[in-house]
Amino acid sequence: MASGGLQYQFARLNIAEKLIAINVAIFLLANLIPVLFGLSSNSILTWFELPEDLLRFLSKPWTLVTYAFIHAGFGHIFWNMLLLYFFGRIFLNLFNEQRFIAVYFLGVISGGLLFMLGYNIFPTLSDTNAVLLGASAGVTSVLIFTCAYIPNQEIRIIFFNIKLWQLGIFVILKDVLTLSMGQNVGGMLAHIGGAILGYVYARQLMKGTDIGEGFIKLLSYLGSLFRPREKKGPLKTVYKKNTTRRTSRTVDYDKEAHQRKIDSILDKISKSGYESLSQAEKDFLFKAGKED
Repeated sequence: MASGGLQYQFARLNIAEKLIAINVAIFLLANLIPVLFGLSSNSILTWFELPEDLLRFLSKPWTLVTYAFIHAGFGHIFWNMLLLYFFGRIFLNLFNEQRFIAVYFLGVISGGLLFMLGYNIFPTLSDTNAVLLGASAGVTSVLIFTCAYIPNQEIRIIFFNIKLWQLGIFVILKDVLTLSMGQNVGGMLAHIGGAILGYVYARQLMKGTDIGEGFIKLLSYLGSLFRPREKKGPLKTVYKKNTTRRTSRTVDYDKEAHQRKIDSILDKISKSGYESLSQAEKDFLFKAGKED
């Protein structure tokens, strides 16, 4: 009963909240299992954290994604999940969950690749036996994507309002400054990799190109391999009036009109911010996101 209740509650979460729940569960398990079974924490983490050495990476290529589910401590996971929750809500008011997955995980992959690239190119880093862990690259990708797509949207931080483009610049400058000071170099490289992906994705999407479309199709194909096939019933011959041409044209027209309305609302958001929308426009955008 309890298990069924947890599954039901988990199913009701949006994709950002599901990622938070998974990250927290893994964090708790990664800290409990070594204590309960007398193992060293590193003996478990080494299978999931991303190494800077290319040969070590080739022996466990899954770490290009799994590193994003491992965190070094409470503060590390707390701030990552807080930002993921906040910007996940803003993102999912604009787009569906598939696009969120694309921006988040492509950011994770881009951050991991820049991390390995940096440690294998720059001489000052070549002697360091470093590993990467944490969701920061994916979170930064979502954050910068949002800041680039609706730059004039204002959010409240404690006692004052700030526009998203200002927040985005602050985040990037902070990471670049930290990197230049030689602090948490691997983490900062991953942040910048995620930021680049998020910015490029948003700018290309505003031009009409979805650079994550292929990634979404790949995930959809992989997911279909694990879904049970539907059993087909006995064949039946049914007479049906031929209205295909008229119906398909009507559906196409409705879809085009629906998409035009979505595009006009998103254009209004990018120019004047989310709060400039009427309640009817907000409701329409929310329903459209649920239908995708």
